[in-house]
Amino acid sequence: MSFVEKEIKRLTGKAIHRSRMIQDGDRILVAVSGGYDSISMLCLLRDRLKRIPITYDLSAVHVELGFGNDTGKKMERFFAANGFDYCIINSTFGPRAHGKENRENPCFLCSRLRRKAIFQKAAELGCNKIAFGHHLDDVIETFFLNLSFAGSISTILQCQDLFDGRLTIIRPLYLVDSSTIRRYAEKMGFPLIESGCPTSGISKRAQIRELLSSFYRTNKKIKGNIASALQNTGALSNVR
Repeated sequence: MSFVEKEIKRLTGKAIHRSRMIQDGDRILVAVSGGYDSISMLCLLRDRLKRIPITYDLSAVHVELGFGNDTGKKMERFFAANGFDYCIINSTFGPRAHGKENRENPCFLCSRLRRKAIFQKAAELGCNKIAFGHHLDDVIETFFLNLSFAGSISTILQCQDLFDGRLTIIRPLYLVDSSTIRRYAEKMGFPLIESGCPTSGISKRAQIRELLSSFYRTNKKIKGNIASALQNTGALSNVR
């Protein structure tokens, strides 16, 4: 096993254990966008079943956003070829979110519509948990997004109970940075299936990402220091 495989499995296992994300008998909807992060998460969660004394069920769900890239068909081929239980949700969320009446913040509406569809599918499938592939860089970027544009000191959480605890969002990759995920995915030969979103490279998140990248280039310790600060201040301390 290569170093990157050992590292990503170690950090994912640490995140799951630290936050007690998964229990025996859980039914987990795994939201798979088509990016390296969510595909890696799906495969890591299944691989983990070989090494632990509990069992859980995985259902892979992909939301086709309707940008014309046929992501649903591409994801269906990947799921079927690798033996995953899966569901494809076809939608026009992308074009709707980029319509004339919503040009100011298409990402917010697109995300909201996608989340609603995923929550509904979780209920249909009888899933008590939803796994999202957000990683360490997403956690840090969201903190700076909320600080800069919403005046809030907060970020996405590793575990989040919803609907009086009937549904829990989990993020098994929240300790893993994007470069580690990319190296792992490329080594494993995973596909990179992009949605074709026209604003993906010019969004507020992209601006924050570029700003942070400029900081990271000056000192390799900065990312780790920010992550430690978020945990020390309680922004990530929802361990149950």
